[in-house]
Amino acid sequence: MKVVVSIGGSVLAPDLDPDRVRAYADVVESLLAAGHRVGVVVGGGTVARDYIASARELGANEMQLDQLGIGVTRLNARLLIAALGEAAAPTPPETYEDAGAAFHRGDVPVMGGVAAAQTTDAVSAALAEYVNADLLVYATSVPGVFSADPNEHDDATKYAELSADELVDAIADIEMAAGSNAPVDLLAAKVIQRANLRAVVLDGTDPEAVERAILDDDHDGTEIVPGDGT
Repeated sequence: MKVVVSIGGSVLAPDLDPDRVRAYADVVESLLAAGHRVGVVVGGGTVARDYIASARELGANEMQLDQLGIGVTRLNARLLIAALGEAAAPTPPETYEDAGAAFHRGDVPVMGGVAAAQTTDAVSAALAEYVNADLLVYATSVPGVFSADPNEHDDATKYAELSADELVDAIADIEMAAGSNAPVDLLAAKVIQRANLRAVVLDGTDPEAVERAILDDDHDGTEIVPGDGT
């Protein structure tokens, strides 16, 4: 099976914790040992947000802030590459073509950001589309997709399953509220929709949850099923 795993920066390296990075490398190695081909995209997390906040105070514009965030995602990617050793492509690919080439020769591409105004959520979906992945897994700091931002609404309910069309609608509703957070951004949801991808959004603070979701199809997150659900 061809799998792309999207790992939030705060999920991969909280406080730059090497044990968590090593645990995620162990998961990737387990997937490889089971015969799967794996691509990974890593976010910027708290470190990126701290840099961006500081740079904004210093007068950086939004394009410059995006570039700063991309730089941090690639640093986080290098942490996982260091843990994976020879199993990974030696540097974070900066294009989908380079990532796809690494993927198809059996190396693990570990990407960060690619372009300004595009999150690593979207990069993950685009990479999954590019390599015709069978499964896209979002390892986030929340346990799935909710009907509203659970940080703001106590009555928000988690979806066990959504079609791609329903995902787009759900994310659009959440993103309409200023300052609210969605586990996957709208552009990523639209790429999942157009590519007809199967995806899972889950709590990745336990790396083994990602392993179980892929190897055993066992998870407590939200399953995104291809098609419109009709």
